Amino acid sequence: MTSLTDALPITRVPRTGLPARAVVVGDPGRAAAVADLLSDAKEVSYHREYRTFTGTWQGTEVVVASHGVGAPGAILLFQELAEAGVTTILRLGTAGAIRPGIRDGDLVIADAAVRDDGVTQQLIPAEYPAFSAPEAVLALQRAARAAGAPYHRGVVWTRAAFQPGFLPLPGEAYAAAGIAAIEMELSALFVFASTHGLTAGGALVVDGANADELVDKEATGGYDPHREVVADGVDRGARITLDALRLLASTER
Repeated sequence: MTSLTDALPITRVPRTGLPARAVVVGDPGRAAAVADLLSDAKEVSYHREYRTFTGTWQGTEVVVASHGVGAPGAILLFQELAEAGVTTILRLGTAGAIRPGIRDGDLVIADAAVRDDGVTQQLIPAEYPAFSAPEAVLALQRAARAAGAPYHRGVVWTRAAFQPGFLPLPGEAYAAAGIAAIEMELSALFVFASTHGLTAGGALVVDGANADELVDKEATGGYDPHREVVADGVDRGARITLDALRLLASTER
């Protein structure tokens, strides 16, 4: 572990010396599971929801780090990873499907995100777009194809609130517009990356049909992300995301 004087204040990651490429996830346990896929994996910090590892994936040095739930906390990780030397960040997450035909366990590769994240509205005007780096999209797509994995591309909806409240939601309009899925952190990553000269992308494993009006709760028992089809999709998605980082590294070289 890094000494306190050599660590950044929020995440406790080392101030310098991290590999340039990172996979970020929400769950600290998922960070450990992804790190288990690496050679020479080493835990370098664990503070609050922020758990960080380094290691090597097929010759490419990488960081794996968790950011917890929600964009306001996640963007703190993105900021400190960048400060420590990371220049490429791919988010591996889970999401609810909105577009018909997307099944549990499928991968959604995000082209862009709706900025309903609860934090970037306080950083930059709402008209500024949240978009993935094109090379990240293509690397994730290439890795998914090579793995023979079911995947979909499209715009995703990043929303700060997980549960519905008392306000009407634009779900029907977004569904009609072809929005692929809903999640909680990706637009913050895209905005941070594009405003700081970083490369960013996102791959989301579907763990259920979205929100409320699309779910037959009597038939499904409601939202349950702890199913084998989801676990298999996350494992597959982790390997695809790591492979996309390797592809991006080879292109940069």
